Amino acid sequence: MEIERPKSKQPMPENAKCVFKGELFEVYQWEQEMFDGTKKIFEKVKRPDTVVIFPILPDGEVLLLEQEQPGKLPVISAPGGMVDKGENILEAAKRELLEETGYEAENFSLLYTKQPISKMEWAIYFFIAKGLRKIKDAEPDSGEKLKSFTATFDEFIDIVLKDNYYDPEIAPKFIEAKYDPKKKEELKELFKPLEK
Repeated sequence: MEIERPKSKQPMPENAKCVFKGELFEVYQWEQEMFDGTKKIFEKVKRPDTVVIFPILPDGEVLLLEQEQPGKLPVISAPGGMVDKGENILEAAKRELLEETGYEAENFSLLYTKQPISKMEWAIYFFIAKGLRKIKDAEPDSGEKLKSFTATFDEFIDIVLKDNYYDPEIAPKFIEAKYDPKKKEELKELFKPLEK
């Protein structure tokens, strides 16, 4: 599967220099010419890209997580996480699904990609995973408490639109589905389980 990285609304120029490198974030700076000819220092943050997976069980329900991490309020989320260095996007999606749920999927399809913040070099890839098969217990990272639960498609739309849903970048797709019957049917078709 060829996956194109979404473009940033503020591309980082080639002459940008890394001025800080932390565990997760890097900060880049460059000199930018203004419209009046003066120059200013611009900055942009960079972090590893993220994958989010919507696993569809054979009965059509969506597998979701109640998630807790140190120092954060509990949230509802889909399985997902950071793309590791040297890992391609699909490999990351498969790994995160297996780690956080114990499931493998026969089929992954890319639903949506986005770089949500212009001042951050960071892409999110949203997948739908079908043909699930439980092969082991979940093995979350040491900084995660995860409890899985399922939701029907209609319940899932409502969950995504709540304040405690973790990935608000996908919300526009579900707002359309909530209020436009045609868009809802189109999205529902994408979330149908694989036929046996």
